[in-house]
Amino acid sequence: MDLGDGGPAAGPGPALGRGGLEALQHTVGAVLSSYGWYMLLAAVAVYLLVQKVSRSLAARPGGRPGAAEAAEEPDVVVRRQEALAAARLRMQEELNAQAEKYKEKQRQLEEERRRQKIAMWESMQEGKSYKGNLKLNQQEVESGASSASAVPKSKPNKKPLRGGGYNPLSGEGGGTCSWRPGRRGPSAGG
Repeated sequence: MDLGDGGPAAGPGPALGRGGLEALQHTVGAVLSSYGWYMLLAAVAVYLLVQKVSRSLAARPGGRPGAAEAAEEPDVVVRRQEALAAARLRMQEELNAQAEKYKEKQRQLEEERRRQKIAMWESMQEGKSYKGNLKLNQQEVESGASSASAVPKSKPNKKPLRGGGYNPLSGEGGGTCSWRPGRRGPSAGG
C-alpha cells in the first residue's frame, strides 16, 4: 500500500483531460458542420438589429422621449393639461344636456301612453270600441303635429277589381278558369 508514489491515482487525471478536450473539439466540429451557416446568418441578423436600434436611439433628441420636454417647458405641459381638462368639461356638459333632452322626451312619450290608456279604459267603461278611439286619438295627435307641414290628401274613388257577385268557391262568374279533378285509374304509362 504505497500511496505516496501516486502512480495509479495521478495517471487518469491528465488522460481524461486530453480525452475530454478531444471529445469537445469533435462535438463542436460536428455542430458547426451541421448548423454553421445558420449560426452565421443569425449572428449577422443580430448585429444588424443592434446597429438599427442604436441608430434609432441616437436619432431621438435627449435619449429619453418626453422627459426632456417636460423638464425644459413645464408651462407648455400645464397649458396643454388645462386645455384638455376644459375640453373634457365642455364635452361632459354637452352630454348632460343631451341626456336631459332624452329624459324629457321619454317623459312626454310616457305621459302620452298614459293618456291613451286612460282614454281606452274610459271608452271600455262606456261600452264603446276602444281600438277605434285609440286610432282616432293617434290620428289627431299626428294631424296636430303635421298639420302645419303637410296638407292631408283625399283618396280618389277607386273601381273595385271584381264585381260584387264574385265568389271563387261557387264556380260561377269566374270566367274561363275552372278546376276539374283528374281521371281516376291506372296511369297510361309505357
